[in-house]
Amino acid sequence: MLRIKIDNVSLEGELTFPERPLGLIIFAHGSGSSRFSPRNRLIAKFLNLNGFGTFLFDLLTEKEDQDYKCQIDIELLSKRLEVMTRYLMELPKTKILPFAYFGASTGAASAMIAASKLQNKIKAIVSRGGRPDMANGHLQNVNAPTLLIVGQRDVQVLALNQQAFDEMEGTKNLKIIDGATHLFEEHGTMEQVADLSLDWFMKHLAQRTKVNMLSEL
Repeated sequence: MLRIKIDNVSLEGELTFPERPLGLIIFAHGSGSSRFSPRNRLIAKFLNLNGFGTFLFDLLTEKEDQDYKCQIDIELLSKRLEVMTRYLMELPKTKILPFAYFGASTGAASAMIAASKLQNKIKAIVSRGGRPDMANGHLQNVNAPTLLIVGQRDVQVLALNQQAFDEMEGTKNLKIIDGATHLFEEHGTMEQVADLSLDWFMKHLAQRTKVNMLSEL
């Protein structure tokens, strides 16, 4: 358990490392969710098993999470995500790793904005059923390779993702999961999300880690 003080509040997170991690994936949860989200924990465990470190944490305190205004305050959430990321980038155990974001729902918008501020310090982003459209005004400044994953039956969110995708520059991809709704509760759909996410992170983080390790020899 890692506890960090931001904005006079104490936020908690779970840092998990496999042996010789290929990178660190920071999870940005959506409104009304937390680090205990079974869907994000499933993805995190899959990434751990395949060589990536993960950090699942809460952008809001329990009290704040009861306030809908806080849940959708993207400016607040993205600022805390950025501060949290900078903190992890200074820790001896994590600072040598390439960093990436995994954002769900409104957490994807927070990840986009934080990445636009941190620029080349964030090497990849994956959005699951996200709302990147809520990062409007920042999307063109996101230079991290970004994968948007959306359910085919999540019609409104799919349209918003297509709109955001068109606004983004640089390396990007939009993957639509057949038969999936917003929460990817249909059989096999979350496994597809996990596989796509792993492939994206392997492509954009793993090779970078190998190069960094060789450069230190």
